[in-house]
Amino acid sequence: MTAALQPALDENESVIAEDEVSGHALFAHAPRSVSFNKLRKRLLRQLRQALEDFDMLKGQKRWLIGLSGGKDSYGLLALLLDLKWRGLLPVELITCNLDQGQPNFPKHVLPDYLTSIGVAHRIEYRDTYSIVKEKVPQGATYCSLCSRLRRGNLYRIAREEGCDALVLGHHREDILETFFMNFFHGGRLAAMPPKLLNDEGDLMVLRPLAYAAEDDLAKFAAAMQFPIIPCDLCGSQDGLQRNAMKEMLAGIEAKMPGRKDAMLRALAHVNPSHLMDRTLFDFSALAVTKPSHEESKGAGLDFI
Repeated sequence: MTAALQPALDENESVIAEDEVSGHALFAHAPRSVSFNKLRKRLLRQLRQALEDFDMLKGQKRWLIGLSGGKDSYGLLALLLDLKWRGLLPVELITCNLDQGQPNFPKHVLPDYLTSIGVAHRIEYRDTYSIVKEKVPQGATYCSLCSRLRRGNLYRIAREEGCDALVLGHHREDILETFFMNFFHGGRLAAMPPKLLNDEGDLMVLRPLAYAAEDDLAKFAAAMQFPIIPCDLCGSQDGLQRNAMKEMLAGIEAKMPGRKDAMLRALAHVNPSHLMDRTLFDFSALAVTKPSHEESKGAGLDFI
């Protein structure tokens, strides 16, 4: 476990009954504290809300869960398995990890863990790392190209496994950071949608953790003691634009608590007529539909 994910729950907290923390085998050694139970229920509630709000279960029978080995994808897997154990998720689940050939990648961690908890999985090796090293200029970050190559392979695997959707562990902060990256650097208003149809039109991309806070997922992962694999094996994480957005949002939240949730709500309440996109709103069609004040005044005098 990394230092950043050390358990955040108080060892002296009161405990809850054994049956309240039962569930899938993945939860066999979960804490029995009140605070963990509240955290688990909050994350489950947020996940269920996203499933409902964006109709993620419509036409779905089998999902491929992208498992990177980070806290977010582990949390997604655990919560989906929890929901399925409760009889509230009528889809078949299979997990997949794409080994992209990064140096020192611990190949045994994920298959050992998934086997131990009885989760169907597929481990796929594709040396995209060498492609990224060849294509990306020295000093630039690898993440964008790495992500595109990974996504293309996951789409392929989802098709081969007969899945209807690729399910990813992006959370609230990922969505907000992407929005501001596009806002500041891309000159457009766009984020990560919770539900997206791929370009080919044959797969959905789902993000059920859209409402979940990264801090909650970090606490959840620490309490569950997931075998975290850090996403810094290629040494390309320093100085990323995303890190700058993360720091900016953290600063805003520290000064004005609750702003992250307000920003996320804003993404769901868009008024095209109050922006400047002429493809979304026909400004040229705007016309006055009532007589002017002077015309109304004159009409009144004529009547008298």
